[in-house]
This record gives sequence, structure tokens and C-alpha cells, in this order.
Amino acid sequence: MMKNLHVFYPKQLLSFLALGLLLLSSCSESPSKFFDITILNTNTIKDFASPDLARHIQDETTEFPDIPSSKKKGDEAVKYVKMHTLFMDQALEKIKKISASGDEQKEIQKLSIDLYEYVIPVYKNEYLAYAKLCDTKGDQSAKDEIIKNIDTKYGPTFVQKHDALMDKGKAYAEKHNIQVSWGE
Repeated sequence: MMKNLHVFYPKQLLSFLALGLLLLSSCSESPSKFFDITILNTNTIKDFASPDLARHIQDETTEFPDIPSSKKKGDEAVKYVKMHTLFMDQALEKIKKISASGDEQKEIQKLSIDLYEYVIPVYKNEYLAYAKLCDTKGDQSAKDEIIKNIDTKYGPTFVQKHDALMDKGKAYAEKHNIQVSWGE
């Protein structure tokens, strides 16, 4: 009655399990997923050290007299910066955890981590100070000074780091046939 029942002996079972674990551990993320996590997510920080980001933060405080729903509580700009910082912290953790195989992926992963680690402290300090001034309707010259200092102090290095990652990302996408619109 039980003629078709397959019996695994301990040695066979261990070999089968070892092979399965080896296959699972050797698998890394697909090139597309790796690209999304390490490169594509940086779209959210491409306006770092730019007038566009300053304007977006300032716009969070804009009220329109004829639109009652636009009435602000006074913490919108700070919330905006904190939400972006939280997203960046989460993105950085994903980048650090992703399995990078080969020199190409390891270099991209390193460049991406470096970029986020460069930007996040500026959001937590300078951009947060700017947002607080925006929320409290602070002095425009003080706000301008913060933005000017961010641009001067961090802008050139950010561009170098971002461009280095994008150059590697473009080559990686092309090599792995990942369709990307680079916005050029």
C-alpha cells in the first residue's frame, strides 16, 4: 500500500537542506531591485542644497486668506523636514542591509551610503533650523543666510557625490537593461 512513499535518510536530508541553504544564501537581490534601493531612491534628495528645496520647505507655511483649509498650525515646515529625514533614514537602512555582490554593486552601495550619510545630518540640523524659522515667520535674512551657507558649504561636495553615484547607476542600468528615465 505504501509503495510510492519516498524515504529520506538523515544523510540525504542533511545534503538536501545544505544545498537549499547554499542556494538561498548565494542569491542576492535582482539588479532591478538593487538599482531601486541604492540609486532610484536618491531622487528624493536630488534638490539638496538648492533653492527648490528651500522653496518647498517655505511653501509648507503658506496660507491663503480665501481658503480656510489652508490655515496652518505653525509646525508644517518642521514636519516636512522631519518626514523627509525619516524617509532618508529608512532608505539608508535598506541600502546598508541589501546584499551587494561583486565589486560593481559594492561600489554603488558604498557611494549611496556615503551620499545619504552626507545629506541626513544637514537635514537634521541646518534644514530643521531653517524650517523652524519658516514656521515662526522668522527673519527672511536669517533664512536666506542658512540656505546660502548650506549651498556654499555642502552643495559642491553633494554634486560630486551625487554625480559619482549617478554615473555608476547609469552604467549599471545599461549593463542590466534597466529602463530608466534620467530626466535629461
